[in-house]
Amino acid sequence: MFRRHPRAAGGVSHAPVPGAVRGVVRSDRRTKRLVGRLQPGEIALIDHEDLDRVAAEGLVERRARAVLNVARSATGAYPNLGPLVLAAAGIPLIDAVVPDLFDIVRDGDSLEIEDGRILAGGDVVAKGEVVGMELAQERLDASKRQIGAALESFAENTIEYLRDEREYIIEAIRLPEIDTDLGGRHVLVVVRGHGYKADLGSLRGGYISDFRPVLVGVDGGADALLDIGLRPDIIIGDMDSVTTEALTCGAELILHAYADGRAPGAERLDALDLPYRTFEAMGTSEDAAMLLAYEKGAELIVAVGCHTNLAEMMDKGRKGMASTFLVRLRVGPKLVDAKGVSMLHRAGPTRLQLAALVAAAVLTMLIIVGASGHPNLAQVVAGTVRLWLRHLTFTMRQAFR
Repeated sequence: MFRRHPRAAGGVSHAPVPGAVRGVVRSDRRTKRLVGRLQPGEIALIDHEDLDRVAAEGLVERRARAVLNVARSATGAYPNLGPLVLAAAGIPLIDAVVPDLFDIVRDGDSLEIEDGRILAGGDVVAKGEVVGMELAQERLDASKRQIGAALESFAENTIEYLRDEREYIIEAIRLPEIDTDLGGRHVLVVVRGHGYKADLGSLRGGYISDFRPVLVGVDGGADALLDIGLRPDIIIGDMDSVTTEALTCGAELILHAYADGRAPGAERLDALDLPYRTFEAMGTSEDAAMLLAYEKGAELIVAVGCHTNLAEMMDKGRKGMASTFLVRLRVGPKLVDAKGVSMLHRAGPTRLQLAALVAAAVLTMLIIVGASGHPNLAQVVAGTVRLWLRHLTFTMRQAFR
């Protein structure tokens, strides 16, 4: 049960209120780690300042009954979309909860929420601000008016990062030795970010089947690949939001460590007795995956769920996103977004369409040559088909370059 806190808001017993939200609480100060174990109908307890869109979408996908945030979900520092995503999905958000519920309730306790009050065992133990659609939109609009200051801060952070980490742009980085050969191949880097499911779905039957890229899952991106029946070739990340099933699927494991050598995920991999290599690099695991692919000679890097524009980088709302901007500059010539690849690939004919086209062409030639009464019918048809197929092969290679 819950532990009463000396600063608890009140202590007066309250009977259950009709229409109040009730459920079991799941808590973690790292939202992405919580999303991995949150079950439908549970209340999420988080500590996430400036809740970003990707984290909010994860909570929506897990069908959280409500979200309690001990931090401010929108400080106004920049336009973050998390609160609006929750409001649009009809998930109650109780913001800036005091006192700190992490000091009061345990994972698995039952809570009740009513008008911003949080009750445990019938007692009010904390209070917060209810953030609905109107308030979320109002705060988003206000932060947009401050976008100039946010951009200036982002630029200053980027310049500071560039001074400290020049090697991302102009020097060689210390790469781990890996078994998977990336040279001259397409590499699909999968992050469980905005729109990753739709992107993977659009690539599954066409691009992936035809080009057979190296599949790289960044933390939970490995599970996204497994969910659609694909086994990742490489899993890279700090290993805190990837399932044990993914870690033991046979993929090559690369642990993303801090530049000073610290690697918190090593404890988990060691406990599972799994072999892995360490990649010491600043920035996000997403950045590390792209740098690895680029430096190992990938012909093309296709990004799924990654941060591909300035708005998404700012929406992530953390200092490390400056590294993402700089890494994009480094790998830019080889980096494409999955949405663009999907559209280009769909623009070309499918294998079934090509087979039908070949069959129709052969049938037409048979009819024409047969009607002509040519004495060497078989030779004419065979020679014509060979020439036609050579032309078709050349045309398709040019189209998919």
